[in-house]
Amino acid sequence: MITILAGTNRPHSRARRIAHYYQRLLTELGAASQVLDLAELPADFLISALYANVGRNDGFNRLAAVLDAADKWVIVTPEYNGSFPGALKGFIDGLPYPNAFRGKKAALVGLSSGGQGGLQAMAHLTDVLMYLGTAVLPQRVRLPFINQDLNAEDGLNNELSRQLLREQALALLAF
Repeated sequence: MITILAGTNRPHSRARRIAHYYQRLLTELGAASQVLDLAELPADFLISALYANVGRNDGFNRLAAVLDAADKWVIVTPEYNGSFPGALKGFIDGLPYPNAFRGKKAALVGLSSGGQGGLQAMAHLTDVLMYLGTAVLPQRVRLPFINQDLNAEDGLNNELSRQLLREQALALLAF
C-alpha cells in the first residue's frame, strides 16, 4: 500500500486535488494506495498530540497509523514562504522518532503558483526526510503555475506534468 500525503491542512487545497490525481494514476498502474489529507489534522494537534501529549490525540493517532501502514509514500507539498507548510512539519514532528521514517521510501511532488513548482519546499523536505532515515526517490516532480495546470475536473492541462507524474509513479513502484 502506498500512502499519498496531501501536505497541507488548508481546506480544499490543490495538494489534495493532486494527491487524488496521483491516486488515480497509481490505480491505473495496478497499485493500491490511499490518500492522507492533513486537512483532517485536529486543529489543536500542536498542543494536544506533541511532546508530553504524544499518543493522547485519537485524531492525530489515526492519521499517523495511516502513514505508518505504508512502506512507500508520495508527499504532495505546496510551497509556502519558500519551504513546505508548517502543518506538515508539525505532523512530522509528532510522529514516533525515528521509527516512523526509518526504512520508508518517499516520492515528492511540489507545486506552486509561480514558476519554481515547489523546488525549495521539496529541497527542505528532502533534507528532513533523509535525516530521519527515509529514502527519497531522486525523481522529484515540480508542478509550476499550478493554477493554470490544474483544471476543474482535477486533471492536468500540461502533457509534460502528466508525463512526469506517470514516470515518477513507475519509478516509485520499482523503488
